Amino acid sequence: MTIHREGFKSISIAAVLFVIINLLVFNFLSAGMPVLSWLIFAVSLFFLLFVISFFRIPKRVTLMNEHAIYSPCDGKVVVIEEITDVEYFKDKRIQLSVFMSPANVHVNVNPIAGEVNYSQYHKGKYLVAWDPKSSTENERHSVVLSNGRIVILVKQIAGAVAKRIVNYLQPGQKVEQGGELGFIKFGSRVDLLLPPGTKINVKLNEKVQAGITVLAEY
Repeated sequence: MTIHREGFKSISIAAVLFVIINLLVFNFLSAGMPVLSWLIFAVSLFFLLFVISFFRIPKRVTLMNEHAIYSPCDGKVVVIEEITDVEYFKDKRIQLSVFMSPANVHVNVNPIAGEVNYSQYHKGKYLVAWDPKSSTENERHSVVLSNGRIVILVKQIAGAVAKRIVNYLQPGQKVEQGGELGFIKFGSRVDLLLPPGTKINVKLNEKVQAGITVLAEY
């Protein structure tokens, strides 16, 4: 396991706060209030470890499969439904959404190999990620990937807690299946918009892993 580069600043700030807080506690509270001192130490250590854990990158190997659409993120499947896309396709698509809790790995990966046809950031609200309106009203970043056999849209969506979406893809860029697409800080969701007729391999509330779970096949 390694630490994602997006976490270096956050982890450094958390570590400095941990040291400052516990130095102050040791100097001013430890003698007269040892129980409170240990409690503060435990809570601050938990917070530091949580921040470190949030930016973890587990060692995984994505098995290349030209007919598979892998999950772009870790989390739980919360939406499988037919919708009318108003951003790019302007027609009916199958929307498959994965919700990420703060405890999940937050690296986002490419579901398929291909070329980036579209990459667009949209300002927006910070509704809770499970709100149906979050797909179209929240801050988000959409990318369209095409490989000659299928065209899909991947949408990173901010939530009530997530305040920063990072996306590394540019139009015209060639990407590998399982390669890094981006990162969302502190929970949210990722939507996939798939062509009608795509075979869905997962069910609602099923837990999935980025680059490991095959969400659908074509």
